[in-house]
Amino acid sequence: MNFIEELRWRGMVHNLVPGTEEMLAKGMATGYIGFDPTAPSLGIGNLVTIMMLVHFQRCGHKPLALVGGATGMVGDPSGKASERPILSLEELRFNQEKARAQLEHFLDFDCGENSAEMVNNYDWFSQFSLLDFLRDVGKHITVNYMQAKDSVKTRMDTGISYTEFTYQLIQGYDYYHLHKEYGCQLQMGGSDQWGNITTGTELIRRLGGGEAFAVTTPLLTKADGSKFGKSESGNVWLDPKMTTPYAFYQFWLNAGDEEVVKSIKIFSTKTREEIESMIVDHEANPGARILQKALAEEITVRVHGEAALKRAQTASSLMFSKNPEDLNEVSFEDLQEILKGVPSGKVDASALEAGIPILDFLVETGAFPSKSEARRMIQQGGLKINLAAWDSFDAQINHSNLFDGKLIWIKKGKKHDHIVYLQ
Repeated sequence: MNFIEELRWRGMVHNLVPGTEEMLAKGMATGYIGFDPTAPSLGIGNLVTIMMLVHFQRCGHKPLALVGGATGMVGDPSGKASERPILSLEELRFNQEKARAQLEHFLDFDCGENSAEMVNNYDWFSQFSLLDFLRDVGKHITVNYMQAKDSVKTRMDTGISYTEFTYQLIQGYDYYHLHKEYGCQLQMGGSDQWGNITTGTELIRRLGGGEAFAVTTPLLTKADGSKFGKSESGNVWLDPKMTTPYAFYQFWLNAGDEEVVKSIKIFSTKTREEIESMIVDHEANPGARILQKALAEEITVRVHGEAALKRAQTASSLMFSKNPEDLNEVSFEDLQEILKGVPSGKVDASALEAGIPILDFLVETGAFPSKSEARRMIQQGGLKINLAAWDSFDAQINHSNLFDGKLIWIKKGKKHDHIVYLQ
């Protein structure tokens, strides 16, 4: 496949160095994208550029994923209104390992000639003294050139440290190093990285006289203009401990119709024909949410695996389930996510050991304002404990009623829920 053509129909080309397409047409090329380990997980905001590497490899080229152990210590000013906080070496190393593991879900590191490789710019910058860097690199780029970059220009009024000011030189040298040591001819990234990337192409031209190319992708936003990758509860992460597979799946499932048409082109590895056929079906029946379901399934499997997808799908239908066994398919964290915002109460462990009469339990934990209302709900067959119908006035609640030993889920009719946490 022609990589640039592939990106174009997917809506993933923003800027392009002239000659890039012609260079790629000559045969297998090596290209890279950098990821700074500024958080303990990559977020789905990183997925657009990760998918550039995926499509690059699928088109027969060799991807390099650079984990920025060095650049993460400096902080990229691109798109930032203020200075990034400085992370410790221990935090950065931890974040690097997490990023490496997550990138392995997307790239094939054992497929022959165009196998992906992971590199870390700390490996070469840790051997580079400040004086050597100033003499061998800084000498070739003027301050005027650096100030003209948007990432610097937009910070001149509010202030930018010398540390972040030099970031583009460090990223530029990364490209030069990979060009020289790995034969890397292409750097890719988001459109906010254009200034940093072209500093690299300029360094390659001035230091080695070689040709270097670049392509950037538009920054993805939601239909309302807000930043892609955030939900109501904040960033959506690839780490299941930071964003549960259920919440991850729901993010994609809840995409708007306008957003999902753009998103499936970017994040799916399905062919153009398959995607365009799905879009036609989706537009004919948007209520069926064909694109949302297909995208949520594909991305969740890629990031979390088949088993996690099945749990997320079970969790998604749990609010409407009549089968208590379905609870066995979800985790405590997923159930908490599903019931986020539901009114809650607490019960003492010691009280549960002795057992609490059901009517007392329902009133004392705040599920019902009075025993008469609780009794009426039971008489009408509307009370469920952990999805199991409850029809007794005499039975007691005890430890055996806890889900995962931590909570009891009370359903009051079809529309009202209450959670009781073990205290």
